[in-house]
Amino acid sequence: MKNAIKIIALVLFIGASSSVFAQKNYKFGHINSQELMAMMPETDSAQAALQDYAKKLEDQLDVMNVEYNKKLQEYLAERDNLTELIKQAKEQDLNDLQTRIQNFQQSAQQDMQQRQSELMQPIVEKAQNAIQTVAKENDFIYIFDVAAGGLVYFSDDSENILVLVKQYLGIQ
Repeated sequence: MKNAIKIIALVLFIGASSSVFAQKNYKFGHINSQELMAMMPETDSAQAALQDYAKKLEDQLDVMNVEYNKKLQEYLAERDNLTELIKQAKEQDLNDLQTRIQNFQQSAQQDMQQRQSELMQPIVEKAQNAIQTVAKENDFIYIFDVAAGGLVYFSDDSENILVLVKQYLGIQ
């Protein structure tokens, strides 16, 4: 008799919990974060600042290249009239300048990547915060980012929340 009561209680418990679980309506959503960030006005100003920074670096590289080419032309023009010691000194100067140019190019590339990261990080955080807020306010349990490329399929039951996030951010 005790076993029968335990079995009946277990069946009722499982039945009740599965019906509660089945009644819960889980909402899934998706968004293209790259598309969202491209629409954000902060992205345009960050891109403009990055282009200005790149222009300054390019201008400095141009100055260095002009200096190198000038010294190279001078060396080539007077090479036949120079002593061996002076030739070696000028060649060493050209090699040093060329090495400085290459080092500058590498450093500039690293600086550009760091600058881009610094400029884009607040925009990425703002987009992520907006997505999280919209997801919580609209009872989504998962939001998938289709820009990340890991999502292979989403059904029509998955809601694109781009419009909701744009509204939250005040983007037209």
